[in-house]
Amino acid sequence: MIADFTQAQLRDLRVSSDRPLVICDVDEVVVHFTQSFESYLKERNLWLDTRSFALSGNIRALNDDTPVSDESMMQLIDDFFVEQTEHLPAIDGAIAALLEFGKSADVVMLTNLPHHARDKRVRNLKKLGLDYPVITNSGPKGPAIRNLADRTRKPVVFVDDSPMFIHSAREHAPEIHIVHFMHDERYGRHVDHFEFLSLRTDSWGLAAPHIQSIIGSSENLTA
Repeated sequence: MIADFTQAQLRDLRVSSDRPLVICDVDEVVVHFTQSFESYLKERNLWLDTRSFALSGNIRALNDDTPVSDESMMQLIDDFFVEQTEHLPAIDGAIAALLEFGKSADVVMLTNLPHHARDKRVRNLKKLGLDYPVITNSGPKGPAIRNLADRTRKPVVFVDDSPMFIHSAREHAPEIHIVHFMHDERYGRHVDHFEFLSLRTDSWGLAAPHIQSIIGSSENLTA
């Protein structure tokens, strides 16, 4: 099931059937969500406990470690996206890699954040040097990935940090190449290595050449 707002974005998107496709997450793959969120929490006398993968129950008061309620957690996250999305810094190597992919492939940024923050995400990526289509999604990403993958006859690569979205991609588009990008080892240590992956890595220095080998080069496309 694809949300109506996401469906509308997908309808307006053009993807070439004759070019490879890279579908890329944003938070913790292209931009630093966690370190920025931690700074945001500290300003509110809170801290992020990374002893498990979940956010629920892991945002705690600095003075006594009391966890905030799930309702407060959701409000904090929503407020963070409203106030900080436009200012998030890039992860090392991400921008250069994605710009290089764009020479030989279509690139689509598929990101789960509140739809009302979409324009802020677009502006943030443009300031960082990326002017690729941005699709905001809610819930599992697999249906949207299936929609995109059906538009090309060439290889498709999906890059994300979330185990849930990795599994959703596998369920709906098992033929694509899936790169599990776990930039923050504090969370990576909690997540199993899935046997169906094309690659698991914490570095664009490793992810970039691997993805480039799948999508080929612009020279190969014109040869």
